[in-house]
Amino acid sequence: MSAVELYPGRISPMGVGTIPHADMLTYSGLELLQRVIDGRYPAPPMAYQLSFALTEAEEGRVVFRGMPNEKHLNPMGGVHGGWAATILDSALGCVVQTLLAKGEAYATAEFKVNLMRPITANIGEVVCEGKIMHKGRTLAVSEATLKDSAGRLLAFGTETCSIFSVANLAAR
Repeated sequence: MSAVELYPGRISPMGVGTIPHADMLTYSGLELLQRVIDGRYPAPPMAYQLSFALTEAEEGRVVFRGMPNEKHLNPMGGVHGGWAATILDSALGCVVQTLLAKGEAYATAEFKVNLMRPITANIGEVVCEGKIMHKGRTLAVSEATLKDSAGRLLAFGTETCSIFSVANLAAR
């Protein structure tokens, strides 16, 4: 695999791809995410398409950074709300993943996004921070914020994720 630029200044050394399912039996959720950050796994394909990346992960907290651009505009010339929803969904889900044991997986059951300010293609780098609110045996709830470089709130969201055995993931 060859390196790709996710957005200016942010490189994925292993290109784009997904985490091998077999590795989900070997590493905890946090370990898997740290391997993505460290460049030992490729960036997810949608992170490449949408110009964002996971940059920090610790138990109960993750940070994504992104740079929306002209590829993400709606017909009126603003960044489509789906861009904000996607980076929020990524943080909201990955923060749940930080608490998963080896052999556990998650899927979004529902999420809600509130868009507070318009996002433009020249906004620069934005920061999306996800935090865990509750984790049970089969469900987890998280919250995340999306802010510009001045710390202004652009959007926030909440999410409920189902937790299950990695054996229940669809075969590739």
